[in-house]
Amino acid sequence: MGSFVSKQMERRKAIRTEKKVLCDLCESCGVDFPGCDYHPPDRKNWMAGLNPEKVHINKIVWPGTHDSATNKIGTPCISRPFAQCQSLSIYHQLVRGTRVLDIRIQENRRVCHGILATYSVDVVIKDIKKFLSETESEIIILEIRTEFGQKDPPDFDKYLVEQLGDVLVHQDDHVFGKTIAELLPKRVICIWKPRQSPQPNAGGPLWSSRHMKDNWTDTDLPSTKFENNLKHLSEQPPVSSRKFFYRVENTVTPQADNPILCVRPVTRRIHGYARLFITQCFSKGCVDRLQIFSTDFIDEDFVDACVGLTYARIEGKA
Repeated sequence: MGSFVSKQMERRKAIRTEKKVLCDLCESCGVDFPGCDYHPPDRKNWMAGLNPEKVHINKIVWPGTHDSATNKIGTPCISRPFAQCQSLSIYHQLVRGTRVLDIRIQENRRVCHGILATYSVDVVIKDIKKFLSETESEIIILEIRTEFGQKDPPDFDKYLVEQLGDVLVHQDDHVFGKTIAELLPKRVICIWKPRQSPQPNAGGPLWSSRHMKDNWTDTDLPSTKFENNLKHLSEQPPVSSRKFFYRVENTVTPQADNPILCVRPVTRRIHGYARLFITQCFSKGCVDRLQIFSTDFIDEDFVDACVGLTYARIEGKA
């Protein structure tokens, strides 16, 4: 018992120390970067507002959500706080400005996060279609993967093509150098990551797992995650020469050896430092590598930071 208490005291001290590291860094370096003062007048249509003929796919800093379809996962006040990473529906995330969705599924086509399941993936598709019907120039990256330890839903690739075929941007390395206007009326880059089934074929309507990469650091220590994100990002090629999407996730996650297991209070340790991360990308010389930036419980300021940097790139300021 004594060793357990001692270990928990050490963990609490480590978390306080790491939170202070980010706080001090924010105070000493600030959060100003090219485009930081830009706020899209209409987040629902922010890509249209930047002029689709000027916005190249590889210039966009894509605001994304981590475990996107978990707003109704589990049982309220019982299991939900341990798995919920977003409080908004897919539709309302898209309206808020999200443009990258992270969807995990199980064999019966229900969305899940670990062992907890929620609604059918049909709900996700319905929300996407509703958003697309209300906008004209917004491009979405939809990543769907079979959750770890689960089996692939049968014929899921066919299901995706049947549901989204008319708006799917076909797999093509040239897409990265094209503008939004050149992709329209196609609107969805769908990356399907099965665990046992064959990967999507080159040139087909679905994109394979090689087109979405990241380096996940599983920790609840905010400064550790922040620094690892910078390190791994700096090791990537610049977006101008990359033929895949690279994601950085501004999240920390609960750990089994820590008494605090609810997502929201843990991820809050890093949530407010998205602008600091962008500032540090400039400082470390790797801002030309930043592409997909994801978070838990996405808010307007996070979206504005991504859109602001995108605006600066388009205007030649970053």
